Amino acid sequence: MTQLRQRMSEDMQVRNFALNTQLSYLQQVSLFARHFGKSPDVLGREDIRTYQVYLTNEKKLASGSIHTAIAALRFLYSVTLERDWAPEEVLPFPKKPQKLPVILSPEEVQQFLGCVLNVKHHAILTTCYAAGLRISEAVQLKTTDIDSQRMVIRVEQGKGQKDRYVMLSPKLLEILRSYWKVRRPEAWLFPGDRAGQPITRDAVGQACAKARDLSRLPKPVTPHSLRHAFAVHLLEAGADVRTIQLLLGHRSLATTAHYLRIATNKVCATSSPYELLPRPAPTPPPPAKPQYF
Repeated sequence: MTQLRQRMSEDMQVRNFALNTQLSYLQQVSLFARHFGKSPDVLGREDIRTYQVYLTNEKKLASGSIHTAIAALRFLYSVTLERDWAPEEVLPFPKKPQKLPVILSPEEVQQFLGCVLNVKHHAILTTCYAAGLRISEAVQLKTTDIDSQRMVIRVEQGKGQKDRYVMLSPKLLEILRSYWKVRRPEAWLFPGDRAGQPITRDAVGQACAKARDLSRLPKPVTPHSLRHAFAVHLLEAGADVRTIQLLLGHRSLATTAHYLRIATNKVCATSSPYELLPRPAPTPPPPAKPQYF
């Protein structure tokens, strides 16, 4: 490990960055350095601009991927290298397209979960939907996080390193108890193949993809799709946005408010102006002209 990489890693650690963020930033800076074959501390503003053009025009990366690369370089040059120029002027973030997730209906969620045949995979994917958890939060659950007395699930150090509680559905509790009787997990609620380690996100993703193929649903289904469905179905059932924000662990209410653009009880609350138009009487077809040949 180079001295610069070590310093950047320490700068992120003292700021309590999430481990995944640290690894992602280090990887992006490494790719940047390898592109030029030089250490980042000898590269300047023009090199950064050239790299941005390369990512956009040659690599044709999605705006989200470019966003991550730029965030990593901003941190490197503003914090670790302490350059006197403003990184935000040299490293502008690309404009992200505003896309809405494809939402599964309650019937489609039931159809999908019915196709998850492995008892552990069925339990963890059901938990993702019933509690609205991120997959990174679900795999880290411990058996002690299930509080059947208060009917809550403790989410420890979720995104943003924040603890929170979510509801424990009585139906989910039944599923988790049935799963526990079969597998008898000890520390981790959903243990992985490696001793003492929780199930991996990739393993859950693969199980999700397999169940989606079995269900023959026309919509894309990922563990995060179940979290989106949780939020929209709560909104359609009458829950307020603030409550959903707390359950999802969103930092900003604006993030949760995006679901207002998806919920059918909000989108369809107003009738189309076409419904106000008088319905004309059907016009009879003109009489057929006689044919002489």
